[in-house]
Amino acid sequence: MRQLLIQVPCGCGKTVLQKAKDCDGTNLAQWQTDGDDCLDIVMVHVSNQKVETLLDQLQDLPDLKVTLFPTGVMALHPPADAAAQQVKQVEERSPIEIFLAGLQSVGSWKGFLSYAAMAGVVVWIGLYTATSYLLVAAMLIAPFAGPAMNTAIATARGDRQLLGRSVLRYFVALSVTIVVAALLSLIFQQQTPTPLMIEQSQISMVAVLLPLAAGAAGAINLIQSERSSLVSGAATGMLVAASLAPPAGIIGMAAAVSRWDLAVNGLFLLLLQLSGINLAAAVLFRFFGLSTRGARYQRGKRGIFPVSLGVSAIALAGLLTWQLSTSPNLVRSSRAQQANAEVQKVIEQADEVNLIESNVRFTRSNIKGQNTLLGVVYVQRQPNVEQSTEAIQAELTETIQAHLLNQGFNVTPLIDVNVLEAPEIAQSN
Repeated sequence: MRQLLIQVPCGCGKTVLQKAKDCDGTNLAQWQTDGDDCLDIVMVHVSNQKVETLLDQLQDLPDLKVTLFPTGVMALHPPADAAAQQVKQVEERSPIEIFLAGLQSVGSWKGFLSYAAMAGVVVWIGLYTATSYLLVAAMLIAPFAGPAMNTAIATARGDRQLLGRSVLRYFVALSVTIVVAALLSLIFQQQTPTPLMIEQSQISMVAVLLPLAAGAAGAINLIQSERSSLVSGAATGMLVAASLAPPAGIIGMAAAVSRWDLAVNGLFLLLLQLSGINLAAAVLFRFFGLSTRGARYQRGKRGIFPVSLGVSAIALAGLLTWQLSTSPNLVRSSRAQQANAEVQKVIEQADEVNLIESNVRFTRSNIKGQNTLLGVVYVQRQPNVEQSTEAIQAELTETIQAHLLNQGFNVTPLIDVNVLEAPEIAQSN
């Protein structure tokens, strides 16, 4: 429930009270100011979903001034034993409140770009020193969630002006983060990509789910009343930044060391996140009532929503097509898991050994035209097997490599089979 203070010329207060009652307003109060400019001031408490309806009904009153309190209130009223039920009536924020909150989150350029630069510093340190928790810290300070949500709000509202400003802030912030990461790599004379850079650049076939989830979570956080969720805005903002901060850092660092394959992967991830976040968030905003016209909002254009949403959907479809058509370059993470499963199948069918452990991963070697898949397999010799270790290794290596090639993995499998021997005491037991 929201509290509003409404200021109108003397004599109009009764009209405001009646309109508030029509919107199921509670705990209404009116008083009049003294002096030459006589004013009626009305205090109203209405449910979140009736805020925009009430404002729309009051639009024609002369010299209307409204103060909307952005935090929820508990308006208790008779009967006394209904208090528990009254405070449980928690509703989503009104569309006008979501829109105005988005506009209010647009801070100064200096502060905004400072956070983007600091995020670039922290993400660079994390990737350069292979410190994973610093990537989390970069996600916390990266200012990408604000422009992301405002872009989605502008898409749902059909607001060309807000859309242009939000997209501009989006790409300027990302550019600052990328440039800062690149400059730090040049200053510290980084020569090769770090293991964490390589790991973070590995893309899964399900990577598209992260921006869709991030966009939906960010939108739900803005839609829900602050008392109806235990999930903080910082947490959802971090989820949005999680999809953007590491790829931005990878692009800058990879460009500095001329590893354009990593830069392309980072750029793909960045575009995938931008399209997915906007698509999911804009659809949810629209579903919860944000439209091109509303109380105190008239600049929305109907054609902007389908065009902007269509661009996001087409971009997302194009990126997914690109991802699936260039296997394994943009699906290395998923293909490595699938290859590991195939390796384990081969070992399980071998009568000479038992599987201990297998690890399969793609490497970022500089061998031109080769997708190097490195597999390290540990097996234990079966009791009473007389075949030599070298013969077992050679046979399993050849069988695994042939199986992976026959499965169409489009890789160069380099397999290292290690045959382990159990102690004689363990074997006798």
